[in-house]
Amino acid sequence: MGAGKTTIGRRLAERLALPFIDADDEIEKAAGCSIEEIFAERGEAAFRAGEQRVIARLLEGPIHVQATGGGAFMNPETRRRIRDKALSIWLRADLEVLFERVSRRHHRPLLKGHDPRQVLNDLMAERYPIYGEADIVVDTDRSPHTRVVSAIISALAAENLTETWDSTEPAP
Repeated sequence: MGAGKTTIGRRLAERLALPFIDADDEIEKAAGCSIEEIFAERGEAAFRAGEQRVIARLLEGPIHVQATGGGAFMNPETRRRIRDKALSIWLRADLEVLFERVSRRHHRPLLKGHDPRQVLNDLMAERYPIYGEADIVVDTDRSPHTRVVSAIISALAAENLTETWDSTEPAP
């Protein structure tokens, strides 16, 4: 939450000439309502079950760049599917950066009615050890998005995963 998954994912997809899919958008389409409404009306467990189904479906499709919600990788089955079908990238940021970013928006269900800084701190403590299992880790912090995308492309090149695109092209 607040790491820049959607923005950086879109820019990465452009650089790689691949489609971009935001899993949260796909979840909302499948549910016929917003994530905030899913949380309010059906609860987090229902949201997570739908999230797991949507991500599994997306992973069976053609190659693309996908942004998943922050909790998706916490599900062991989703993690296994990602490991089997895709490459995972963790956009790591520190607490202050995340707090600054999420403070600008008020649609985050996990933050409703709670101290955002404490929620983020708790989520980081719970999630960061699992996120560490990602194939690639890139620090986002206050770096420009173009620099983060370039760092991801460099990491992909180091893994010999840039065969289908020209990573020397400048960022759009």
